[in-house]
Amino acid sequence: MNIWTSFLETVTGILNESGFAQFFIGEGYKNLIMIAVACGLLVLAIKFEFEPLLLLPIAFGMLLANLPGAGLYHPEFFDTANTAFWHDGHLLVGEVVKQGGLLDILYLGVKLGIYPPLIFLGIGCMTDFSPLISNPKSLLLGAAAQLGIFIAFIGALLLGMNENVAASIGIIGGADGPTAIFVTSKLAPQYLGPIAVAAYSYMALIPVIQPPIMKLLTTEKERKVRMDTLRQVSKTEKIIFPVAVTIIVSLLLPSAAVLVGMLMLGNLMKECGVVDRICKTAQNELMNIITIFLGITVGATTNGASFLNIDTLKIVGMGLAAFCFGTAGGILLGKVMYLVTGGKVNPLIGSAGVSAVPMAARVSQKVGQQYDPGNFLLMHAMGPNVAGVIGSAVAAGVLLNLFG
Repeated sequence: MNIWTSFLETVTGILNESGFAQFFIGEGYKNLIMIAVACGLLVLAIKFEFEPLLLLPIAFGMLLANLPGAGLYHPEFFDTANTAFWHDGHLLVGEVVKQGGLLDILYLGVKLGIYPPLIFLGIGCMTDFSPLISNPKSLLLGAAAQLGIFIAFIGALLLGMNENVAASIGIIGGADGPTAIFVTSKLAPQYLGPIAVAAYSYMALIPVIQPPIMKLLTTEKERKVRMDTLRQVSKTEKIIFPVAVTIIVSLLLPSAAVLVGMLMLGNLMKECGVVDRICKTAQNELMNIITIFLGITVGATTNGASFLNIDTLKIVGMGLAAFCFGTAGGILLGKVMYLVTGGKVNPLIGSAGVSAVPMAARVSQKVGQQYDPGNFLLMHAMGPNVAGVIGSAVAAGVLLNLFG
C-alpha cells in the first residue's frame, strides 16, 4: 500500500509540475488557445501554401513560445522596465546571451534591427527594376498604394492607440513583412507578434482581398486596356538606378537609409554582373537562413498572455483596412492616369503598388486576363509593384522619423 501511495504521489507530482497542469492555472488557457492557433497557421502554410516560407516558421515559433515551462523565450527580458536587462534605455545584450534561451538569443536579430535589412538585401538581389525604370510614372502608383498606411494610422489613432502603435499598425498596409517587423521592433515591440502575423497573413490573402476591390473600382472597358510594350532598359541605367535611389532617399530620409540601402545594394550586386557568387549567396543561403530566424523569433513573441486581447483584434481589423485602402489608392490613381493618357493606362496595375512582389503583379495580370485573355499586364504591373517596395521603405522612414 505504501509503495502504491508513493507511486501515486510521484505521478501526481510529475503531472502538477508538467506543462499540462499549467494550462489550467491563471491565464494558462490562453497558451492552449495560441497552440491551437499555431496549428491552424501550420495548416494554412502546409496545405494551402499561404506564404509558407515565413508562415510556417512563425507558426512553429508561436507553438514553442506557448509551451509552458519550455523556457525558450522570455518576453520579460525585453521589457524596458526590467533593470536586470536594461540600463539607460539600452538592452544589455550580454545578459540576454548569458541567461536567455535559444529564441531569446535569436530574437536579438529582430530587436537590434538586423534581420529585416538583410531580408531586403536578398529581395534586392531578386528584384528587376527594369519595368520601373522603363516607365517612371509607375512610381506614382507605388506611392499611391501607400495610402493604406496612413489611413490605417489615422484609424488606429481614432481607436485610442498611441502614435507609436498606430504607426506600427499602419505599416501593415505596405504589404511588406520585413518593413512591418522593422518599424514595429523600433516603435512598438510589445505588438510585434500580432502585427507580424497580421501582415504576413494578409500578404498571403492578396489573391483573395484584391480582386473584389479591383472589380468594384474599375469598369470593364478599363480592365480591357492593352498597354504599349515597355522599352528596353540598358545595363548602364540598371546600374545607375540603385546608386541614385540610395543617395536621394537616404539624403531625404536618413531613417530609411538602412532598408533602402540594403535593398539597392542587393539590386546593384544583381545588375553589375561582377559579383555573381555573393549575389547568389544573398538571394539563396543568406535569405533562407535569415527567413528561418526571423520567422521563428517573430512567432515566439505571440505569447498567449500578451496576444489574446482587444488590441490584437484592433490590429487585425486595421491591418485589413490598410490593405484595402492601399489597393484602392493605387487603382484610383491608375484611373486618373487612364483619363490623363487618353486610355493608355490600365488602372488594374495600380493594385500592384502594394509591395508584395511579385504576387500583387500576378493578381493584376490574372484579373486583366479574365476580361481579355490576350492582355499581358504582368510586366506593366511589376513597375508599381517594385515601386511599392521602395515606397513602403520610404513610408517606414517617415514614420520612424516622426515617432522613432
